[in-house]
Order: sequence, then C-alpha cells, then structure tokens
Amino acid sequence: MTDITDLGIADIRNGVRAGTFSAREVATAFNARVADAKALNAFLIDTPEHALAAADAIDAKRAAGEDLPIMAGVPIGMKDLFCTVGVEARAASEILNGFKPTYESTVSQKLWDAGAGMLGKLNMDQFAMGSSNETSAFGNVISPWRRNDGGNAPLAPGGSSGGSAAAVSARLCPAATGTDTGGSIRQPAAFVGISGIKPTYGRCSRWGVIAFASSLDQAGPMARDVRDCAIMLEAMSGFDPKDSTSLDLPVPQWEAGLSSNLKGKRVGIPSEYRMDGMNAEIAAIWDQAADWLRDAGAEIVEVSLPHTRYALPAYYIIAPAEASSNLARYDGVRYGQRTLPDGAGLQDMYAATRAAGFGAEVKRRIMIGTYVLSAGFYDAYYTQAQKVRALIARDFAQVWDKCDVLLAPTAPSAAFGLGENSEDPIAMYLNDVFAVPASLAGLPAMSVPGGLDSQGLPLGLQIIGKPLDEQGVLNAGLAIEERAGFTARPAQWW
Repeated sequence: MTDITDLGIADIRNGVRAGTFSAREVATAFNARVADAKALNAFLIDTPEHALAAADAIDAKRAAGEDLPIMAGVPIGMKDLFCTVGVEARAASEILNGFKPTYESTVSQKLWDAGAGMLGKLNMDQFAMGSSNETSAFGNVISPWRRNDGGNAPLAPGGSSGGSAAAVSARLCPAATGTDTGGSIRQPAAFVGISGIKPTYGRCSRWGVIAFASSLDQAGPMARDVRDCAIMLEAMSGFDPKDSTSLDLPVPQWEAGLSSNLKGKRVGIPSEYRMDGMNAEIAAIWDQAADWLRDAGAEIVEVSLPHTRYALPAYYIIAPAEASSNLARYDGVRYGQRTLPDGAGLQDMYAATRAAGFGAEVKRRIMIGTYVLSAGFYDAYYTQAQKVRALIARDFAQVWDKCDVLLAPTAPSAAFGLGENSEDPIAMYLNDVFAVPASLAGLPAMSVPGGLDSQGLPLGLQIIGKPLDEQGVLNAGLAIEERAGFTARPAQWW
C-alpha cells in the first residue's frame, strides 16, 4: 500500500470513508513524520494530541454510520497567525511569547467542523512580514529542496507562509493554512512545487487571524494539488458576522465544479508582466503554460494592465501603514512579552517591550508605516498610494471584457539561498512583483507548479481571476496541472 503520508486531502478523506484505513492511522503516521523532521524547522509547536482526538471523533462517526464531513480524517498544519484555543499563537514573534488564545479563529473552527485535525503550528515570517521565512524569531525554515549542482546550500521556502509550504512539500502534512497579504501563499507555493490559492478578499473570515494589513490579508489553503486546494477552500470559506469585511454569500461547491475543459474561455497574457531582464526560464515556462491552456480549449489574448508598474511601491506604502496601526496593540500590557527595566515608567515599558519583542523587519515596516501616515506626509504618500490602488483595480475590471482569467508567473525566480537577499530589503520586496497586483485588487489568484528549472527547482505559474470566480481560477490551474504532469518532489535529506 502507498505510504499514508504520500496521500493528499482527497485520497485521505476517501480512504477514511471507505475504511481503507482509520483516521487514527493517518494522524499517527503524520505525527511521526512531523517528529522526524525537526531539521526543517517548519513546525514551531507540535500538537499530536489534537490530531489524534479529531481522528478518533471521525472514526467514531464512521463506526456509528454517520455521514462524514468534507475533510474527514485529514490532519493539517496551522500557520502561526491563526488563534487556536489553548495553543500558543505567536505570529513567529517574541512579543507574543506565552499568548494562548481563549478563542478559536473562524477559519480554524470551520476546518475542525469539517473533520480536520491539527498537527501543530507552523513557522512563518514574523507577523507575515517577509518573503523568505528568515524574519521568524524562532529561526528560519529550510526548504526541503536542494539545487542539483552538487552543492548543499540551504534554500528559502518563500514567505511568509514558508513553514506551511515546506511542511506540505516535505509530506509532513497533506495540507496547511496560509495567509496572503501580497503573495504569501502563492510565492512559497511556487518555491516548493505545491499549489496554493488566495481567494477573493472576504471569502475567508479574518476573525481570529493575527493582523498584518487588514485590507489585504486573506487566508487560503496550501496543498499538494488543485483538487485538494478546492476541497480545503470550501471548508474554510463562508460568511462570518464577526468580520465586517466577510462576504455574505453562499460557498460554491468548488470540488464538484472542477473541469479542465476551457473551451470558450479566454486567457489574458498581461504585457506589463514581461519585464526587462526577466529570467529566461520563467519566461519559457510562462509561454509553455499558454500553450497548455490553448490545448485545453482556451483562446490566448494579449492584454494590458498599465498601472502594474506602480503596484509594488503602492503596496509597500499601504501595507506598512496598516501594520503600524495593527501592531500598536502589542505593548506589554495585556498579553505576550513584557520588558520592564528597573525604575521604568509606562512609556519606558512600551519602548523596551517593543524594542525587545519585534524583529528588525517588523520595526522597519512599522517605521515606514508611521512615517507615511504622519502629518505632512499622509497626502503625499498614503493618499496617493490608495489612488494608485484604485487605478490598479480599475485596470483589472476593464480587462475582464477581454478575458476570463489571466496567466502570469508567480515569482521572478526559483527559490534562492538563505541569506542571499536578506541584507537587501529592496531585493527581497521584488519577490512580490507578480503577486502584489492581485492582492491590491482583492482578486482570487492561484499558483500551480509548472516544471523545474536547470537547477532542479520548482517554477510556479499564476492564474488570476475575476472577483468571486475561484472556480475559473481552479479550473485553469487544473488544466495546467494535468498538462504539466508535475510529479517532482524533494529528495529526503532531513
């Protein structure tokens, strides 16, 4: 029999339903896998008892002849941004050490209700600020992939959902939650050869998710393939009255609607994404993907998104501005770490706690955000960035008259080595150049693996869709997945 840890969501759920194996057997196998992979530093906290308890509940339901839910018996990894009752949620930051929520995030509760269990909390860039998982206060995640050049340099798994990406790729869990503010599901998925989708802003509740930039943050699934993403997204989505930005709409049956037949569909190729000095291998796999979608029945059309060039600078004004406001609540008074020098007053405690608790990248973004929101600079920077955001959203709205989905690269390169970009924040921010526009517009977007580069590393392809058209995005992703035939996986070294 195939090793249980090689199975994804659909195969595990179907196997549990058929009685091929029990949910406890699945949880036990993945718990052991997590325990044996500490070298990756993907999990910050292991919760084997949670996975086993959820599994036992599913096995009891099956024994009683009850219908099993959509993710019955599937143990998952939970990004450390999601609040989970009684289990630390630290956003990979020292400032939240010791914070054990007394409440459950809406997304995680929906997943537990759908039959999933939790293997543990996953490492990430601190407060979701980063593209390489090197800003975590608890050490960087190491990608399970290695270059084929004979070297053994550790690679970045992408960020901020680097722990989620590494864990799914290394078969530590069949799927994991991620959050995407400017590409933090899609870019790491591309780096490690898995699939991940950011749904339309508002599809998944943000309640109980530690905030970075509230108008951009959106939860989504990271999994082995497109079908598994569809299943998990269906479980995660839905209206939540506790989140004022939650969309009061029914959740479509995305798994049932999957089809790789794109006859009658038009796929747009945005000319602005073909940048000067573009990586030749990225350009080649992009052209190949267009041929694959044409083979699936789609018409390929050239389109223009003229304000794309302004997306990255606008994002790095808006996101830090919102972060500076959201992170003001971490002051050492109510929860988390407190640093209190001898004889210090309240203001001294605030300063000392934040200085000790926040990492360098978080401090950088707080300072940028505070600056662009300050008197005299608000109109010059923040207001202008919001105007640019509106123009970017308008570009997308106009392009839907010409196409149904857009095809683009996910990231400008394959995975880079740990430390290669960490000293240059601008180089690091450029990793988000293809992902940020869809985030600013609140659109559904997905990364699927398209192939390997000359160094044997995965390259991701991005599908961007109309608002609320996750089905169209998933279907185009499935068409690529079927034709790419991507089955590569990292050789185990950990």
